Amino acid sequence: MYLYLLLNIASFSIPFFYSFEKKMNFIHNWKSVFLAIFLVAIPFLIWDVLFTQNGVWGFNPQYHLNLLIFGLPIEEILFFICIPYASIFTHYAIGYFFPNLQLSKKLTNYITLILFVVATMVLIFNTDLWYTFINLLVFVALLAYSLLSKNTILQKFYITFLVILIPFFIVNGILTGSFIENEVVWYNNAENLGIRLGTIPVEDIFYAFSMLFLAIILIEKFKLKFNNE
Repeated sequence: MYLYLLLNIASFSIPFFYSFEKKMNFIHNWKSVFLAIFLVAIPFLIWDVLFTQNGVWGFNPQYHLNLLIFGLPIEEILFFICIPYASIFTHYAIGYFFPNLQLSKKLTNYITLILFVVATMVLIFNTDLWYTFINLLVFVALLAYSLLSKNTILQKFYITFLVILIPFFIVNGILTGSFIENEVVWYNNAENLGIRLGTIPVEDIFYAFSMLFLAIILIEKFKLKFNNE
């Protein structure tokens, strides 16, 4: 009954505790971080509600509380705060302790262009798969933004995202049925590619990438605004 809630709390609590560490002082940017997380959560929650209503995915009541909002368990709503916060903290912590750890601008552009072309081809040939199509459409749009705006965030984020994938595979693996009898979140394979990494739909990786990358873009913009006030 409490598994989904416990996963949220466990994911959030340790990064939040270390946010008050004096040297890094991540909590100093709390306004930028939480504002970005909340703004990104809005379209992703709307997406979530619509996909839940249309059977693209759903939730096993065995593992969540009976409190539903717009058809979503309260834990699913908390997911869009707890998991992004933990992941964003990881991104900035790596940047703090390894300030020179980043890809060259040229290599970053090559990777972005390759991902853009491959993702575009996949979504063009899978317009009938709602999770695949919408997911990659958002992913491609963000890559296009990065290329056109000459944004430098991906020089670090490509590296930090690989680190973030480690806890991602643990938490999302449990949510999709690894190590437990039934999945917490089930997916309708008629709406995705049907490719699983363990129990995790491959689309979830692009979903996480888009959600976090968009949040970090906003955080950097908000930091400039709030720091100049």
